Amino acid sequence: MQFKTILLALSALTAFGAAQASELIQNGDFETTTAYGQMNQTFGSPGGNINPVVAGWTTNGYNFVVNNSNIDSSGVYGTDGRLQLWGPNNGAANGLAASPVGGNYLAADGAYEVGAINQTVNGLKAGQQYQLTFYWAGAQQQSFTGVTTEQWNVSLGDESHSTAVLTNANHGFTGWQKEVFTFTAKQGSEVLSFLAAGTPSGEPPFSLLDGVSMQAVPEPSAWAMLAGGLALVGLAMRRRKAQAA
Repeated sequence: MQFKTILLALSALTAFGAAQASELIQNGDFETTTAYGQMNQTFGSPGGNINPVVAGWTTNGYNFVVNNSNIDSSGVYGTDGRLQLWGPNNGAANGLAASPVGGNYLAADGAYEVGAINQTVNGLKAGQQYQLTFYWAGAQQQSFTGVTTEQWNVSLGDESHSTAVLTNANHGFTGWQKEVFTFTAKQGSEVLSFLAAGTPSGEPPFSLLDGVSMQAVPEPSAWAMLAGGLALVGLAMRRRKAQAA
């Protein structure tokens, strides 16, 4: 009886974990890419360091895939030439650092040729809530000066949320923030969109993005399954102690 109880408990907990572990975002850490540099409208054909192909994402803005090992030193390239952000390797001791996820991240100009970064998310269920998490920060393009502000406007289908507006010091870096938004799906496939917003236009403000993840919010029935599994585990443990005594 005790063995059967434990099996039932483990089955309930396993089912709960499997139901909640389904990641819906493709390449949310931006590691699957052919190169660094400016991303074109569809990521199209690789064009040296200018147009990297980034799996799962499309864009039509002045947006770049970068890495902390190059963004404040050798830089990356786009249609307007080389891009660097202010950091320790080009004279600004501002603490510029990789995101908590590490590796590549996106840098989007929020005031020049602004365009969204998009991904079509499949496998949604109409009426189901989904939790979107990501890391973001504010930075400034090297060779420019002045205080800037940075923000992300995020949408899934026709539902939108915005981060707080960060004020970034001259030659500064705001540090990475973790953001969590909850969306309700309207249909099985919807477009997830990140649009950078920044000021002023003459002092390029860059919004950084990494670690994008989306999973379903547990439904009440799933929580009931978890509670039942935990109760069965507790019952089995109490019976085991009683037998031992």
